[in-house]
Amino acid sequence: MYQSAKRMLGPTKIYFIVFGILTIAGGIVGYFKAGSVASIIAGSITGILLLVGAWLLPEHLAAGLTIALFTSALLALQFVPKFLSTGKVMPAGLMSILSVIGIVMAVLAWMRK
Repeated sequence: MYQSAKRMLGPTKIYFIVFGILTIAGGIVGYFKAGSVASIIAGSITGILLLVGAWLLPEHLAAGLTIALFTSALLALQFVPKFLSTGKVMPAGLMSILSVIGIVMAVLAWMRK
């Protein structure tokens, strides 16, 4: 693996760990604030997937980036349209931004592998 790719994977791994934790936390908050069982289930599943993707890096690069990219894309598909229609920063705006950053991070890391 090239040196520049190794340097990119550290921040990518950290980003997906933080993104995963925030996604789980957001699902928990959604459950307690709105009583949304769907929020806690979806937040937990997608958060765990992001953590698994991060955990696989850098040893299992293709699998880790694929899981992280796929999960980020699913979250973007959910939250970007919601943010554009409601304009609400929480949670749709924040999750839109985090998801798009996740897509960019995964694609950049993939291109440098």
